[in-house]
Amino acid sequence: MHPPRSRFALLALLAAALAGCADQSPTVPSAAPPPAAAQNVLEPYAGRIRIGIVTAATSVKIGATVGYDVREKGTNTYLVSGLANEQVTVTHNPSAAVATNNRRLQVVCTTTTADRDQRVAAGVAAGFPSAWEHVPASSCWRVYIGERPLPIDATAEATYKQNVINAGLATSAAIWKTVNTTIYEPRYVTTKTTGTSASSRNPPRISVASTARVLIGGTAQYRGIAEVMRNASGTLAGINDVPMEEYLYGVVPRELGPVAYPEVEAQKAQAVAARTYAHGNLGKHWNNGYDLVATVQDQVYGGAAAEHSVSTAAVNATAGIVATYNGNLINALFYATSGGKTSNVEDVFTGTDAYMRSVWDAPAGQELSSVSALLTDLRTPTWTGAYAGWHSYHRWNYTWTMAQMSCVVGDFANQPVGNVTAINVLSRSSTSGRVTQIQFVTDAGTFTETGTAIRSAMPYINTSGVPTLLPSTLFVVERLTNSSGALTGYRVYGGGNGHGAGMAQTGAVGMARAGHTYTQILQKYYTGIVLQVKNGTRRNGISTVPTVLTDPYDCTSA
Repeated sequence: MHPPRSRFALLALLAAALAGCADQSPTVPSAAPPPAAAQNVLEPYAGRIRIGIVTAATSVKIGATVGYDVREKGTNTYLVSGLANEQVTVTHNPSAAVATNNRRLQVVCTTTTADRDQRVAAGVAAGFPSAWEHVPASSCWRVYIGERPLPIDATAEATYKQNVINAGLATSAAIWKTVNTTIYEPRYVTTKTTGTSASSRNPPRISVASTARVLIGGTAQYRGIAEVMRNASGTLAGINDVPMEEYLYGVVPRELGPVAYPEVEAQKAQAVAARTYAHGNLGKHWNNGYDLVATVQDQVYGGAAAEHSVSTAAVNATAGIVATYNGNLINALFYATSGGKTSNVEDVFTGTDAYMRSVWDAPAGQELSSVSALLTDLRTPTWTGAYAGWHSYHRWNYTWTMAQMSCVVGDFANQPVGNVTAINVLSRSSTSGRVTQIQFVTDAGTFTETGTAIRSAMPYINTSGVPTLLPSTLFVVERLTNSSGALTGYRVYGGGNGHGAGMAQTGAVGMARAGHTYTQILQKYYTGIVLQVKNGTRRNGISTVPTVLTDPYDCTSA
């Protein structure tokens, strides 16, 4: 006979075990794990880049220009097939019914669906097959995190269980069970137009021969692989997984049009800059399932439809070459045209990259005498020495009525501001002439903005009456008055289009026309750099899913 204390201890252990088996109480602490996004295991760069074509949607269509199979990423399990140019629709079901007959690790039988769903999401995010099963008799939902095949392997199950515990998703009270029933787990659902569908735990993808093209989010064609996976917000992303150099085939012609600008050396310079940017930003949006997006947020990517023989040749001629400074990939910023002088990077962005210094965008001996002379030329253009002096945005000017300026500044301030009684340039770069801080004095108070954000704080009104991003921060402001001296509006005289840091694309064209090589072009705009073959390193970047914001003010009637 056991002493009384030992007997009571054994009874307590037995009661706890029975409680777990009978689903009477949770087998993990009552606090649920924090909500988690879909898992996206960091993949080392191996010559391919992932581009977010569709960044956020409840469903994404994918297909191919030839007959194809849709298969599960990782397992290569067949899901459905499609005909040439037919598209399937991918959705995500957080609780898809799945028949199972295997071993499952039960971590809790919870009484709330919110706790159930949080735990399942956390398990999936950590890389464990996770599911739930309703138990009517106990009025709770069993949550399973982890699975093993039959027959029972106690040693392997113990190791697996410890891994789940180490991930913070269970305690030692979690128990393995043989589950032979229908359970519910998060699944991608791929559906044909006929209604036939198949589900998968991992993202569905389409891979075709190199001569064919995949379709993503519509009829647009892309090289490489089409894939759909959940992003950080829980919606779906349509992704193009494509070899780096083939990605550039669709970037370079969209960033520097080869029809308007067929100059070979400028196209090569653009190819190197675009490649450098891509390598330097691998993994920028990795929590959303891709490296870069296909818009100006990163680089404009047009897929197969954008490709052109001139830009493709430029990519091939510079294959693998990137720009480095002190052995590291540079932040290869570029933009349309400089207005005659580029900017130090810190004048428009945070950071002080030593290779992005202000330079005259003109041949030696044809520069203006000073920044002051540049500002004068904005108002009364006479300078003809700039490499891109022929460009339509080399010089520009816009006018606002009092009502229009009130509207756009109110939009910036996110409140009605009444009259804008003064616009003061508080600071200006001594090296590039760009405005670095501006002040709006209004009936409702004073508002300021800095750097390249000044362009969106003071948009001009286009011919359709729509507020439009100011081309650059290289400008001077003029007050407009009537014959009585009363303020009637404002006019801005400016130069350039874009932020102004790094390579001016039309300046590169001008240099190419003057006989310069792509190496000379790049080394002018990025001072002190070296060109070499070098790959980037993918990082586990975190970014928000792009959203469309609603403008609270309407300037179209101003």
